[in-house]
Amino acid sequence: MPPTLLWPMIRWPDDYLIERDTAGDDVRCVFVNKPADVTNKQWAAADALICTEDPLTEDELGKISHCRIFIVPKVGFDNIDLEKYGKVGIPVCHVPDYGTQDVADHAMGLLLCLMKGINRYDTRLREEPVANWNPMDHPLALRLSEAKLGILGLGRIGTAMALRAKAFGMEVTFYDPYRVNGSDLALGIKRTESPEALFAESDIVSLHAPLTAETRKMIDAAVLTHAKQGLVLVNTARGEIVDIDALYDAMKTGQIGGAGLDVLPEEPSNMNCSLIKAWHQREDWLRDRLLITPHSAFYTPQSLYDMRTKGIPVALKYLRTGRLENCVNNEFLIK
Repeated sequence: MPPTLLWPMIRWPDDYLIERDTAGDDVRCVFVNKPADVTNKQWAAADALICTEDPLTEDELGKISHCRIFIVPKVGFDNIDLEKYGKVGIPVCHVPDYGTQDVADHAMGLLLCLMKGINRYDTRLREEPVANWNPMDHPLALRLSEAKLGILGLGRIGTAMALRAKAFGMEVTFYDPYRVNGSDLALGIKRTESPEALFAESDIVSLHAPLTAETRKMIDAAVLTHAKQGLVLVNTARGEIVDIDALYDAMKTGQIGGAGLDVLPEEPSNMNCSLIKAWHQREDWLRDRLLITPHSAFYTPQSLYDMRTKGIPVALKYLRTGRLENCVNNEFLIK
């Protein structure tokens, strides 16, 4: 009997040849628009689920009586109830090697735009190309080879960011209590023991941590008050890591000089929070200091291909050999 892979929530407006070719002819692939459209027979026949969101409530788990693995085809898995699946013996696995370069590139792009004033110069020249032809009109300017970059979270993306920063000659320090001793030595960077210390000594801080109970609103008023005056903050991780109201206050006082945000606590923003409202209304005090992109750091055609394909071999390897890779709910998994 060939294994059956079920996609209970499809995202792409095509015929899914990419997924079918990756899975191979000896695998049955089932694609359904949304979980509500999956039949009980399709749920029951699935050996593996592949979905970016949690498709089932706890009461509905009985529908997937033959499911042996759940693949989340992305890096983040904070929207999946890991314990729920672990209790019924289903490992949840993500795709940690998708988007690594792309997100690090985007973080570096936000850093460069802010530190070199690219967006500021472009905006002001568009408004008045002659009167605003002022090459020294940029308060965040700092020679990058003399800048100190702090990285919060030295996983795959954080490491890629560190290497990019080092290529610019920047001094790099990281905070990550889960990285083993010697991680700093291997990369030729420094280590610090708290977010507060990281913010105190850095000119720029780039966030690369997952969203967990520990990291939710980790960057709060208490941390931001330790920031070096005028620090630039870059967040391409998860919006909820930053207390957006505390960031508003810190930018209002000038403690935080600039911010590049690819992620927000609520996406898309409903404009209720003070910082987003001030940005949207182009309030003068915030002008050119805040860059926002629409959770797009991951995106390139190559990363989309990886998102669509990399989880399939993980599922099939487990179904065929029992070898489990990239499992994120081991602590809850009943074996």
